[in-house]
Order: sequence, then C-alpha cells, then structure tokens
Amino acid sequence: MEFKTALFYVFAAIMILAATRVITARNPVHAALFLVLAFFNAAGIWMLLEAEFLAIVLVLVYVGAVMVLFLFVVMMLDIDTEKLRENFWGYLPVASFVGVIIVLEMAAVLWRSFLSFDPRPAPVASLGGTKELGIQIYTKYIYGFEIAAVVLLVAIIAAVALTLRKRKDTKHFDPADAVRVKRNDRLKIVKIAPVTTRGQAPVESNSEVKEAP
Repeated sequence: MEFKTALFYVFAAIMILAATRVITARNPVHAALFLVLAFFNAAGIWMLLEAEFLAIVLVLVYVGAVMVLFLFVVMMLDIDTEKLRENFWGYLPVASFVGVIIVLEMAAVLWRSFLSFDPRPAPVASLGGTKELGIQIYTKYIYGFEIAAVVLLVAIIAAVALTLRKRKDTKHFDPADAVRVKRNDRLKIVKIAPVTTRGQAPVESNSEVKEAP
C-alpha cells in the first residue's frame, strides 16, 4: 500500500468517527469541536488530491469563521440540552428512512459515472489552482457564488439578531442624549436651611445636588 493511500484511509476513518460524534455528542460545544476535527481531516484529503487552495479555504472559512460563529451562538443562547435530547431515539426510524432515500438518490446520480470511470490518472493541475478556480467562479458560476454570499450574509444577520438581548439591569444610555446634555439639566442649586450648633451663630450654606437626567 502506498503512503498516500494509507493517509487517505487514516483521514477518512477519523473524519467518519468525528462526523458520527457530531450527531451523538450530548454537549453542543463538544459536537462543534468534533465538527472542527472533521473539517481538518477533510482538508487533509484535499491536500492529498493536490488541491491546496480548497484545503486552506476549508480551514480558514469553516473552521476559522463559521464554527467560531456557531460556538458563539450556542454559548450565548444557553440551550437546554437535556430537553433537546428527550425522545432522541424516537426519531431514529424517520431519520433512517430519510437517510436511505438520500443514499439511493446519490447512487442513482453517481452510478453511471462509476461505471464509466477511467482508472488512468487524470491531470489535476487545475483542481486546486487559484487562477483556474477564480476564472470558473467569476464566469461560469457567478450567480451561484453571489447567491451563496447572500445566504451567508443572512446567516450572520440572523446570528446577531438571535444573540441580541435588551437587559433592564444594564446602565445603557443613548450617546446622542449624552452629547446634547447641558449643565442646567444635570445640576440644580438647592438652598439648605441654616445649621446651628451650640455656641455658634447660624451659618447659611448652599450645596449642589446632582440630579439624574
């Protein structure tokens, strides 16, 4: 067995194990970390296919951005994992049925290509090249690329909207009101009655009392 083939089996086995733990882990943070492990092994397989650009993009975009955003949302929402895990195995028959249908559909699409597979090595110079990939994205697949960008933008806005909470116990103020404030709005002169002590004459005094805006 060649060294690259052995590496492929190692990466594939770890990725399958990590993907299984993503859907079986009780803690959502642990599931996200296993998903990061799956992404790294997928990037390793891309490297074996000499698609370095796709491997780096997978690590930078999904591991460095999407998964960090996902972890941020999970930790901010404070999800009740015990309630979500109730009747988890009750959905197994439906999930298995849907999974079998997906596998059959993928087999129907890929079966003809599998039969006409040519074992001779094909040139892979343009598989992970930045120039060739950019030409294909910005010419042939420009509409799909723009739609994907809009979907990611909507996902970012939704994540921010889900985590944005207005708390009543925070000392929040409007910066515009702070800029427009005047001295007379914050300070008021109050005349206090004279204070007398034994053996001393009464003394009148003025004190400044701060009031809230």
